[in-house]
Amino acid sequence: MTTRRERISAALQKAFSPESLEVIDESHHHEGHGGWSESGETHFRIRIKSAAFDGKSRLSQHRLVNDVLKDELQGGLHALAIEAQGSGVNGSGANSSAS
Repeated sequence: MTTRRERISAALQKAFSPESLEVIDESHHHEGHGGWSESGETHFRIRIKSAAFDGKSRLSQHRLVNDVLKDELQGGLHALAIEAQGSGVNGSGANSSAS
């Protein structure tokens, strides 16, 4: 059985072939808050850099990620913070975002 983190990572790798990808479980920071579960894996942060995001607005980038992860979002993933950037962006984050 795979974890939600592993499923998220695999789905994003398949959809975007990212140059870099971090999938961070932040559920422990939300203990007792809405959507939190003792089983964890309810709140994640994604940091992704991919050419698929080149020239796209932050909203478009987030919609692409949310579309890829729609099954997870419908199946218990409560919160998703997305930091996405195109491949032409350096580490300064001119095209990075969080939601």
